[in-house]
Amino acid sequence: MAPQDVSRRDFVKMGAAGTASVWLCRDAPLGPELPMPERPLGRTGHPVRLFSLGGQATLEQAGKLDESVSIINRAIDLGVNYIDTAAAYGRGLSQSYIGEVMATRRKEVFLATKTHDRTRDGSLRLLEDSLKRLQTDHVDLWQLHNVRNTEQLDRIFAQQGAMEAMQQAREEGMVRFLGITGHYDPAVLLDGINRFGFDTILMALNPADPYHLPFAAELLPAANRKQMGVIAMKIPARGRVFQDGGLRSMKDAMCWVLTHPVSTVIVGCDTVAQLEENVRIAQEFQAMDKEELARVSGMVEPYAAQAAFFKQGAAGSGEDYDHDWE
Repeated sequence: MAPQDVSRRDFVKMGAAGTASVWLCRDAPLGPELPMPERPLGRTGHPVRLFSLGGQATLEQAGKLDESVSIINRAIDLGVNYIDTAAAYGRGLSQSYIGEVMATRRKEVFLATKTHDRTRDGSLRLLEDSLKRLQTDHVDLWQLHNVRNTEQLDRIFAQQGAMEAMQQAREEGMVRFLGITGHYDPAVLLDGINRFGFDTILMALNPADPYHLPFAAELLPAANRKQMGVIAMKIPARGRVFQDGGLRSMKDAMCWVLTHPVSTVIVGCDTVAQLEENVRIAQEFQAMDKEELARVSGMVEPYAAQAAFFKQGAAGSGEDYDHDWE
C-alpha cells in the first residue's frame, strides 16, 4: 500500500472514531461537551481539532474588535485549539484582535502567523511586530506566506533571505515550528518542501481541486510522506464554491476536504453563528466514500474555475493579491 494510502486510512479512522458518539447526539446543545475529533499536526506533536479558526473575514476588518473577540473566545470555548493569522491580514489588525484574547488565553491554542517578506531582515521585523500585536513572546508556527513562483522561492532561500530569519527565530525560541503556505501553484510548493524540511504546509483544497492544478494529486501525498502537518484552506473560496444549481452545503464542502489526509481546516468566520455551524460540522464529521466525493466534486465542476479563482490560470487568477495574501 502506498504511503499516502496509509496516511489517508489512518486519518479517516481517527476522524470516524472521534465522532462515533457525537453523531448520536446531534440534537444536543453545541458546546465543549461535544468535542471535535483530533488529528496529529504532523510531527509537531500537537493534536489539532478538525476545525481551526482563520484570521480573516471579520477578524481582519477595521472597527470589528468586539465582534472578533467574541468569535475568538467562542471558538476556544468550543474546543478550537489552532488559530491562524498573518502579518498581512488587515495590515496587522487580525493579529491585534487575536492578541486581545491571547493576553489571557495564550496557553489554550497553537498559534500560527506568517511573513510575506522574502528577506531576512524584513521578516524579522515583521515577527517582532507580530509578537507585540499577538501579546506573546513566541508563536508556535511561523510560515512563509503565499509562495507563488520559483523566483520567490529563490529569494527566500538566497543569502539574507527569509529562510535565514525563520531558522534564527526558531533557534532563539521566538517560534517553535516552521511552515510554508500557498494557493497559486502546487508545483511551487512541492519545490519548496523538497528544499527544506518544513514542519507544516498550508494549502488550498476544496471540491473544485480536481479540475485545475490539483493540490491533492502530488503535493498532498508528498507532504504526508514527509510527515508534515497539513492545514487546508479555501474550503468555501470566499463563497464561490456555492452557487445556485451547484453545491450549496458547507457541510458537503468541509467533509469533502476532511475526508482527505489533512490535519485540519481553517476558515475565517463572519459571525459567531457561522463559527458554530462550522464547529458542528467538524463535531459530526463522517468520512465520505468515493461516490460521495465524486458527487460533491461533480456539483462544482460547471464553475470549477471560479471556485479555484486563487490558482494560476483560473478565473480571477490575475487579481492583485498584494492586499489579499490568503
